[in-house]
Amino acid sequence: MNDLIYLYSLGFLAQFFFSSRVIIQWFYSEREAKVITPTIYWILSLIGSLLFFVYGYFRDDFAIMLGQFIGYYIYIRNLQLQKKWTDYNIVIRKILILLPILICIERAWNSNFFDLESLFYNPDIPQWLLYLGIISQITFTFRYIYQWMSSEISKKSHLPLGFWAISILGAILIITYSVFREDPVLFFSHIAGIIMYSRNIYFIYINKKKP
Repeated sequence: MNDLIYLYSLGFLAQFFFSSRVIIQWFYSEREAKVITPTIYWILSLIGSLLFFVYGYFRDDFAIMLGQFIGYYIYIRNLQLQKKWTDYNIVIRKILILLPILICIERAWNSNFFDLESLFYNPDIPQWLLYLGIISQITFTFRYIYQWMSSEISKKSHLPLGFWAISILGAILIITYSVFREDPVLFFSHIAGIIMYSRNIYFIYINKKKP
């Protein structure tokens, strides 16, 4: 029981950073009445993603690990686009880049053999639910792939309309997954997020209407 409490605490700590980034981004956007992407958004995203990746590791939940792994490196790329990544010590940068990769290698190493099946196997998760979780995480993470592609094209870090639309779809799928998985961390974090995602869509809409 204590292990579960510690585990959920880690998950909620990760969600605290995720929620903080959205609240700060929301504050900036409300103040300017348009979607703003401050650097702190990507810093908090990076911290939250690493913590939630570790949470997925201890939950034996490959769906969570996969989603965070992809998003983690997109957060780093956005810091690079904002020319903030090199502000950090080179040793810290190398550790941050390598850490998720090393965790994946350790997770896949089973009885001294590199076994990729160990990443996908969890006796507590039915196969259909694992697929739902993977689809949910891929959908939710795709918003950052979309954002990254859009930012690369415009040569600046920003959060376009498609990012928020995909966020809502991904959040609905993850909430569905969390109900079957009985995961309160996933459920409560994404319920709150839908409101903020919708608000940013509103900002983009009203700014497009301005002459």
